[in-house]
Amino acid sequence: MRITDITVHPVQAPGRTLVPVLVHTDAGLTGVGEAGLQRRWKAIEGAVEHLKRWLVGEDPMRIEHLWQRMARGGFYPADRLIGSALSAIDIALWDIKGQRLGVPVYELLGGRCRDRVECFFQPGYLTSVVEHPRMKEVAEGNLQADDREVRQAAERMAAEGYRYFRVSPNAVDGIFDASAAMQQVLRQLRTVREAVGDALELMVDLHTRLSPPEAVWFCRACEPLRVFVIEDPIRAEHPAGYRRIRAHTRVPLAAGEQWAGPWEFRAVIEEELVDYVRPDLCICGGLTAGRKIAAMAETHLVKLLPHNPLGPVCTAASLHLDLACDNAGPQEVLWPPQDMLPDVFECAFALKNGALSVPEAPGLGIRFNVEAAAAHPPEMTEPPHWRRPDGSYTNY
Repeated sequence: MRITDITVHPVQAPGRTLVPVLVHTDAGLTGVGEAGLQRRWKAIEGAVEHLKRWLVGEDPMRIEHLWQRMARGGFYPADRLIGSALSAIDIALWDIKGQRLGVPVYELLGGRCRDRVECFFQPGYLTSVVEHPRMKEVAEGNLQADDREVRQAAERMAAEGYRYFRVSPNAVDGIFDASAAMQQVLRQLRTVREAVGDALELMVDLHTRLSPPEAVWFCRACEPLRVFVIEDPIRAEHPAGYRRIRAHTRVPLAAGEQWAGPWEFRAVIEEELVDYVRPDLCICGGLTAGRKIAAMAETHLVKLLPHNPLGPVCTAASLHLDLACDNAGPQEVLWPPQDMLPDVFECAFALKNGALSVPEAPGLGIRFNVEAAAAHPPEMTEPPHWRRPDGSYTNY
């Protein structure tokens, strides 16, 4: 069996551009992967075009060998751009291997460790749970939620059996005032505790928006609230900053959603600076890199908390890794996979009662409809561009 072509099929979904990548073979099997950096999909197309010049004709079953060539073959180590293209191709290769052998991908990764994978979300993305139309904008970082909206969202999530409630500090009219935003998040967390007690685990996604001193102050303020985890408090370019945060707080920390490749995770794992690592399988190098990161983390009793801001393919890849890893924590899901462009993605698994079901189909359990995808052409989009009160740029 040989690779005959690799094609990129960006599609526009509600709230997201998705970048599926198909690997075609002469055996009639086609694997599907997904690339990160979804707002830079034209760059992904170019990167895939370069990689496929030598990938065509290769044996798709030699996944590790092809991963090494993709990651190192351009002389410069794979970064977030090449890493995103590499990730999509790698995930598709695992899909092909599972189809070829007639087993789900998690069986290739060592077999199933659990019966279900619990999930967490931003409440505003769950339209079935949250009635306030404003909450969608809150989840996307465009508005602050008021106490009434937060309370009602928490009460409904607890009543429907969800276990996790996550909030983020947001901007107001594009201005991110860190002090005001952190105070608002603390009020939201207290509101949830008052509304539902310990029925929900509290999570905060700081989305790399704080400086180290701001992060230390906020984490210490969260300690009495028994927060489950605080994610990515500082910019990804400065992983050494977690030494300072870890030294000053007992709150569990997570990091890694913007890191490319296993080596960027090494220091925080070896020094035990975080309690959870957040590999994005569509940026960090696919399932091949994900299992390496998981193995490193397990030796330090650090758990996985995979980043998943994308579509059903990213969800599927993350699900298979979670199922096969003893040290997997809950899985991020922003949109139920069965609801994301169901005419384009046919999923052999679903989100139900706060958990993802176990796929039994060979490969990833995803079928991608190329013809249906053509009805959803991609758009050129940008994330929000935020400023501090003095006009200086800050992370979204």
